[in-house]
Amino acid sequence: MSISLEVRIAGALLVFAAGATAGTALAAEPTPSLANYRYGPHERNVLDLWMAKSQRPAPLLAFFHGGGFDSGDKKMIDPGLIRRMADSGISVMAVNYRLTPQAKYPEHYLDCARAIQTARVNHEVWNVDPERVAATGPSAGGVISLWLAFHVDLADAKSADPVLRESTRLRCAAVIDTPASLDPRDMRKWIGERAIEHRFFRGAFFGLTPEQVNTPAGLKRFVEASPLSYLTADDPPVYAFHHGPKEVPTDISVTDAVHHYNSGVHLKERMDQLKLECVLVNIHDVKDGDGGPAAFVERRLAN
Repeated sequence: MSISLEVRIAGALLVFAAGATAGTALAAEPTPSLANYRYGPHERNVLDLWMAKSQRPAPLLAFFHGGGFDSGDKKMIDPGLIRRMADSGISVMAVNYRLTPQAKYPEHYLDCARAIQTARVNHEVWNVDPERVAATGPSAGGVISLWLAFHVDLADAKSADPVLRESTRLRCAAVIDTPASLDPRDMRKWIGERAIEHRFFRGAFFGLTPEQVNTPAGLKRFVEASPLSYLTADDPPVYAFHHGPKEVPTDISVTDAVHHYNSGVHLKERMDQLKLECVLVNIHDVKDGDGGPAAFVERRLAN
């Protein structure tokens, strides 16, 4: 699958924010310990795993790609992130999940939840510490990461499938250009009408027609898919990085609007109210020594 330079760079922002160079970001990937490991029945239910060299169970960082839920691939992961995590003794898992229109909400999310559960059920073979699992990703991948971070545990102790008995909870999440709410009413209030022009709001993600989107039933679906709908006082810390403008210019692009910094501002406000750690960073405020999302993950996955 061909990955555009623009999309690849979006996936590389995790390391760009930490001070890596473009040359590092676009280098060849390290060879995975497991390639295209099948974690579910669909052809998109595959993951790559890079196992850290460790004498004891290693923490795990799961990467979910961006692409508006209808495109993208696990190849979007930045090789620099894999190498940095390996140097810190952290294993990395890059996950493909079903895409719109073949998938309807919540199938995209549940695929990624199952990938986390698969890592936990295989924790002895993969040398993974099931108590130290984090998630990261840009855009749609960040939405999935936050949704899993805030949602109640999806583990089903009575399931006949041993994978589904495992926890989906996370130690932390580090997200890039991520809308914390997918409710079009929030988008209009926080950013403006331009954000609603993104193809996501036409409804295919939910199996809705454009005419159904603004009905009470349609809007309820957007709320259900929004990470902020599930935020409670027992949720894990978050690092939210945004690379677009802090203001909302009149000529803002649809892409910059849907990923706008204001979404992160409201995420932080809600988490601050619950006394939860939320590190919000805009690229225009980055200073040497800030560390970035990769450093945040390293700290949070340490013992």
